[in-house]
Amino acid sequence: MKLFIIIGAMNAFLAVGLGAFGAHGLEGKVEPKYLETWETGVKYQMYHALGLIAIGIISGNVSPGPLLSWSGWLMLIGIILFSGSLYVLTLSGIKVLGAITPFGGVAFLVSWVLLIVFAAKHL
Repeated sequence: MKLFIIIGAMNAFLAVGLGAFGAHGLEGKVEPKYLETWETGVKYQMYHALGLIAIGIISGNVSPGPLLSWSGWLMLIGIILFSGSLYVLTLSGIKVLGAITPFGGVAFLVSWVLLIVFAAKHL
């Protein structure tokens, strides 16, 4: 699905920009532990941006079906919940936002399981 390639590329672009912002704009302005938190968000956003691009490429070569589509949407939801909550936590210092992060992690895990099942059945 071309849409997942576009969404993945946009997230990769954002991850590069957010990584640069963290390295150059946040250094010295937030505690080092929060800078590490920011970097974790950037890494996971990039990993899953690449996953979205892969899903888009795969879906262009085979009939995607619901497993592959759900895998892509859950990766996007994971980026929003996992990486997004880490970014907001870093900028705000509101620790309760960290409670959202595991939901994004679960979305990531389920997305990869769905991709594995899809690949086992259809590739």
